[in-house]
Amino acid sequence: MRRSLAGVALAVTSMVALSFLIPLGLLVMSLAREQSITAAEQSAAAMAPILALTTDAAELREAGAGLRAAEHMVIHLPDHSTVGGAGHAPPDLLGRAEDERESISRDVPGGWIYLQPVILPQDRVAVVENFVPDDELTRGVALSWSVMAGLALVLLAGSVLVADRLGSAVVTAAKRLAEASRRLGSGNLDTRVQPKGPPELKEAGTAFNTMADRMTDLLAVERELVADLSHRLRTPLTALHLAVERITPSTDTGRIHAAVAELEKELNAIIAEARTPLAVGPLGRVLRGEASPDERRSGTERCEVADVVRRRAAFWAVLADQQERPCHLEITDETTPVCLPESDITAVVDALVGNVFRYSPWGAALEISVSRTAHTVELVVHDAGPGIADPDGALARGGSTGSSGLGLDIARRAALAARGSVRITRGPLGGAHVAVTFRLSTDPAQGGGTRSRRRSRTAGRGA
Repeated sequence: MRRSLAGVALAVTSMVALSFLIPLGLLVMSLAREQSITAAEQSAAAMAPILALTTDAAELREAGAGLRAAEHMVIHLPDHSTVGGAGHAPPDLLGRAEDERESISRDVPGGWIYLQPVILPQDRVAVVENFVPDDELTRGVALSWSVMAGLALVLLAGSVLVADRLGSAVVTAAKRLAEASRRLGSGNLDTRVQPKGPPELKEAGTAFNTMADRMTDLLAVERELVADLSHRLRTPLTALHLAVERITPSTDTGRIHAAVAELEKELNAIIAEARTPLAVGPLGRVLRGEASPDERRSGTERCEVADVVRRRAAFWAVLADQQERPCHLEITDETTPVCLPESDITAVVDALVGNVFRYSPWGAALEISVSRTAHTVELVVHDAGPGIADPDGALARGGSTGSSGLGLDIARRAALAARGSVRITRGPLGGAHVAVTFRLSTDPAQGGGTRSRRRSRTAGRGA
């Protein structure tokens, strides 16, 4: 492609140069001829007044010596004598000029001749002949043509060089874009290009980067959705696990235990596989704190945190009774609207409470509370278990030891999506104290008033 562009540039430049140089060369040659002819005619005409005064050969030679273009001038006097040497005019042409008394100019072998008749006293006629050789007719033409040819060569070389540079930029940018496309097609989702080259290729490079970003965003969101959905399956799996443990031992008990364990193993494998790439899409920008306010407000679904927590607490209370685990629920009577869908709040509650059931011993107390301030809604889950030794590491996706590490990450991502946060401390019961804060929705339709109401508290086994 690069050679083709250089060849096209050379051909176009050659055509343009020839279209200008040929007429210009002919014009230069014509101007040189005209200048020589004009000088010869002027020299011959200048002799006319001198001849009218004298026909002395010495005086005529002296006068002609001072004229331009007079080195080939010959004066034919009425007595058929000549001044200046042998002439080049044919006798018939000379006789015609003398008889007709008219100026004659004509090309002759070896050059160009001009005959100027001069009428002398007593009706006599003298003829001034001025001859211009061919080399004088073309004087300077060869040099001019050489200069123009040199300029043409420089122009051709420059155009080829410029075309080569432009072609190099185009080819390099195209190759870079093609190579990036191959890498992206082979699975390297981090591939991007630096838009360079002509505007069209820059636009193509920008479009490629946008496409790659969008593709990566979609894949990241899809894989995270698979991981989150798989993690949500742990809630019924936990209930199934507890139900199996209450079954009277029989020949089928071992098989059921093995099936449940295998199901849990498969869920962990799915979560680990789907969680491999970190979030790089809009959700990833939220996690890294790079999301714009528009992206944070992009979700139009809203829900009441208190209502969701109350329903999920009722579900987990049944399992708490089975494990003889005290479960306390404290929920504000104020409205608690947040900019998250109900499914996300459900996933947060199930993830936090499910961790208590999985990682704390039987009988360990559990408390769930929902409170509200002027601008936030806070969900707190704390227990009487062993706690979390490394709270910061537990908040990192996949950082929890001995688990998928996805439960706390689900809470963290939901909190960040609602412009909130997650804090892990040691609670009053001695175990983990996880507080998830959500930004209160400002949508009037959600009834976001700030009036205080009483709180309800339920204590004992079950909520």
